[in-house]
Amino acid sequence: MSEEMKSMRDISGNFSRDLVGYGKDVPAVRWPDDANVAVNIVVNYEEGSEYSHEMGDGQNDSLAEVEYAFPGHLRDLAKESMYEYGSRVGVWRLLRLFDDYDIKATFFACAVAFERNPEVATVAREAGHDLLAHGWRWEEHWRLTREEEADHIRRALASFKETWGEAPSGWYCRYGPSINTRELVVENGGFLYDSDAYNDDLPYYVDVKGVRHLVVPYSLTYNDIQGTRSPSLFLDYLKRGFDELWLEGSRGRPKMMSIGLHPRLIGQAARTGALREFIEYAQTKGSVWFARRSDIARWWVEHSADFVKAAGK
Repeated sequence: MSEEMKSMRDISGNFSRDLVGYGKDVPAVRWPDDANVAVNIVVNYEEGSEYSHEMGDGQNDSLAEVEYAFPGHLRDLAKESMYEYGSRVGVWRLLRLFDDYDIKATFFACAVAFERNPEVATVAREAGHDLLAHGWRWEEHWRLTREEEADHIRRALASFKETWGEAPSGWYCRYGPSINTRELVVENGGFLYDSDAYNDDLPYYVDVKGVRHLVVPYSLTYNDIQGTRSPSLFLDYLKRGFDELWLEGSRGRPKMMSIGLHPRLIGQAARTGALREFIEYAQTKGSVWFARRSDIARWWVEHSADFVKAAGK
């Protein structure tokens, strides 16, 4: 390692950014049944755990149906009601949709959100969906001290064991991790992977203090928060992304596609209709693996060594 690289460590002791990745020799992945693309549908279940005056945070949260210039020091009952739609109506509409097409999704869930509506956890698990921990609450971990973050991770895991019935297989912070998150996830010892990265279309390994740790990158691109949230625009976005990734897969370089959803947004009927149309489109086109995130992670652990080695990585 050069002296320049040594000087580029951040205050947590981690190495600097990896701007190379797999490079030009992308591994020739073989998904199950030789699928051209692996699609993971993610349900960000946050409702009831967001920042609010009700929770004693002294502020209202964002990412609701509209962004209204409501005074921040007052409790915004309208916005809280928009969040409630996701847990009262939207999540159930999504679960029915997944049942219609035998889709197994991944719940990026906040522990407190499940505590406030535990039936969602019970039904989602019984339906065969999997769980990734999206925090104790829907909070920014970079606001926390290392000790606070470690405590919140422990609280989340204890809570999920009560509501979901077992510990989650992965971890993902709100928006982005702190400089301590990945080390704390590895130190916990119970996670198969984390998704606190947006830098690739394939899983990859990193070294965390001598531990080989799997990262399954997420994406905010194919996400219902994008643009105007118009159903037709969202559908077009999904189709275009899927088609290009499918084409790459047909040429021997399969990838994965993460589709991020929020029950309070995509759970509105018009947007759910667009998601339904995309699922039908993808299933009709074929050569697609709709997979849970834990399925992708476990498959990578079990099968990736050969084709990653073949690519010289």
